[in-house]
Amino acid sequence: MPQQFKNLVDMFSRSVEKFADNRRFGTKRNGAWEWMTFAEMGEQVDAFRSGLASIGIERGDAVAVISNNRVEWAVGAYATYGRGALYVPMYEKQNPEDWEYIIADSGAKAILVADDKVAAKIKGIRERLPGVATVINLTGNDHADMTYQQVLDAGQGAPVQPADPNPGDLAGLIYTSGTTGRPKGVKLTHNNFTSNVNAVQGLFPMRDNDLSLSFLPWAHSFGQTCELHTLLSFGGASAINSEVPLLVQEIGEIKPTVFFSVPRVYNKIYDGIHKKMAASTVSKMVFDAAMKTAEQKTALERQGRSSGWVNFKHRMFDQVVFSKIRDRLGGRLQHAFSGGAALSKDVAIFMDNIGVTVFEGYGLSETSPIATMNYPDHRKVGSVGKALPGVEILIDTDAVGNELGDQGEVVIKGPNVMQGYHNLDAKTAEVIGADGAFRSGDIGRLDEEGYLFITGRIKEQYKLENGKYVVPAPLEDHLALSGFISQTMVYGDNKLFNVAVIFPDFAAVREWGEASGVSGTDEELCKNEKVLAKIREEIDAQQKTVFKGYERIKDFRLITEEMTVDNNMLTPKLSMKRRNVIKAYQHLLDEMFAK
Repeated sequence: MPQQFKNLVDMFSRSVEKFADNRRFGTKRNGAWEWMTFAEMGEQVDAFRSGLASIGIERGDAVAVISNNRVEWAVGAYATYGRGALYVPMYEKQNPEDWEYIIADSGAKAILVADDKVAAKIKGIRERLPGVATVINLTGNDHADMTYQQVLDAGQGAPVQPADPNPGDLAGLIYTSGTTGRPKGVKLTHNNFTSNVNAVQGLFPMRDNDLSLSFLPWAHSFGQTCELHTLLSFGGASAINSEVPLLVQEIGEIKPTVFFSVPRVYNKIYDGIHKKMAASTVSKMVFDAAMKTAEQKTALERQGRSSGWVNFKHRMFDQVVFSKIRDRLGGRLQHAFSGGAALSKDVAIFMDNIGVTVFEGYGLSETSPIATMNYPDHRKVGSVGKALPGVEILIDTDAVGNELGDQGEVVIKGPNVMQGYHNLDAKTAEVIGADGAFRSGDIGRLDEEGYLFITGRIKEQYKLENGKYVVPAPLEDHLALSGFISQTMVYGDNKLFNVAVIFPDFAAVREWGEASGVSGTDEELCKNEKVLAKIREEIDAQQKTVFKGYERIKDFRLITEEMTVDNNMLTPKLSMKRRNVIKAYQHLLDEMFAK
């Protein structure tokens, strides 16, 4: 029987009681994984909640946190909810100017900081934050008023019972990453979060022995709601990824049964496997035959048919090929979840073929975040699923150019829609109507069965000089499926044609270059005629079946700097800051259009 929760405090307390002996968090220390049970986490939350009370945190106060995922982050969150207060997460990689703005805008009374390094940066701006009464260092000892342990000790000496927030009370502010302008504080209530958790409880058969490897930031709504809150509600465990470069290694160590990720990681799996198979003619032949057989089996199943010969071949290929790939993903992965951006249909089919089902969903921070999702027996590859129970999806075709046919702006109504943007009533009025419907800014369409397909962002859409509309993100994602293209930005606003700025996969280029007599520095490779011809070949191969004629890339330039969070070209959730990329490479764009 699916559980239904009143608020996040109710969800946490019931889960701790029901799954007391289950593992909840794993942390790698000195090469070994150490585990905390639900009961042990419950004890820390009780103590930290009481410790927050001892420093004056009351109902309606804001508690900010600047930290990557760690046990102390989660303890701080549920302790804050238990005071009837708001949790305000930020990223360690955000710049101090953003921290200062968010802390001041939220009115945070206390700040939890990851370590001495973050604490030192906060110390440098604290004089401009008079509302901050206490800084708590989660893992270090310096530049703060209290350590995490001191707050626990204070709480253990003076226990305080948890609050019972009303469903409509605010639980937190999640500040948008800000691809343009200042970040906006999304006001999310307990009911916003639990409406998502309650819906997934009724739709998805997760188990109390499920295990994830947590690397998506809980500071973002996808990681926070879908993994932290929802997996906790089922009694599942999360091993906390040490750092993203160790993700593959730690997947092998942990052997997760469920995996929450953005499309970028699935794209890397797809790209890596294809590169490995392409290195050997025999391996590629066997792999291609295995993929073809898997697709035949799927096609027959859709028709309600089966073939003994196809099934036999599929079992053989599964043992010889696909099981080896699944072993690289830990060997126990049952379900994978994708959100935060559109997943390529090619990648989704590939994951299906190797025996890992990816359930794609859709939403935004403003919708807590889930608005639609695919789930068992209700899944359509290429779509982001159907509306959650109680949620309504509408398509406003008047909000986009008439070139897009049945596509329009995705409008969302339901209990998952935010209360508004903090301190920004005018901005709130721009996106939430009198009926409470939220205008997402995303372009999409609904099919006859109610499945939603996302095709781009209105703000990213532009018009070519011939009047044709272009939505660049799906084109960029498709080009990046090439083993030689790591990142790309397509551009053609008010121009005759599209061009692209491309960051190549230099490792793949160099490997190809060894057999083609090509070598040199990154800068030299970006100007090498043979390399340019190879990338042109890859572009043409990727765009020949998907791109409409007017969308095709006429010219391109290769760049040597990857788009990252550190160089301010990606948001912390890895969305492109398109305006920043255009500004950085305006000279290359001008050069291509000047021809």
